[in-house]
Amino acid sequence: MHNTPQRIAIWDPFIRAFHWTLAVSYLLAWVTAEDWPGLHEQLGYFVLVLLGLRLVWGLIGTRHARFNSFVRAPSAALGYLRSLMQGHPADYLGHNPAGGWMVIGLITALVATASTGILANDGGELWEELHEGLANISLLLIAVHVVGVLASSVLHGENLIRAMLTGKKTRSATDV
Repeated sequence: MHNTPQRIAIWDPFIRAFHWTLAVSYLLAWVTAEDWPGLHEQLGYFVLVLLGLRLVWGLIGTRHARFNSFVRAPSAALGYLRSLMQGHPADYLGHNPAGGWMVIGLITALVATASTGILANDGGELWEELHEGLANISLLLIAVHVVGVLASSVLHGENLIRAMLTGKKTRSATDV
């Protein structure tokens, strides 16, 4: 019997559109912060709308979009990271345990960043400083996310960037 890897749908069109729209919107918000404050503010509101939609979709969406399918115990995430560092991580069809926590961290950081941006409009320098600090934390999380995606792509032999564009991953015999 020949075991040929299958390409299967994992991420639905909403998740893919959300992911890339959020990435572009955040990048544009970051770039426009100093020179185009009106556009920066509108992008911040748009990011909040996107995140609100993602939170709803995380409760009622398709299997791999739902938080209960990929948010696991912190010990599972730490175990996955250990196995990743050792070069033999388990394959997951959707988000791995560390990726699941990254999703939660990014959503939390981006909601906090956008919310403090709104408060900075009327609340003064303290909110502005907090907003800038949270924007930097968000950038750090984004960088860690990108490094994690690239490392996982190499270790699993799966182009995760392509998978987030097409919605399909290659299923292996060892997928969790």
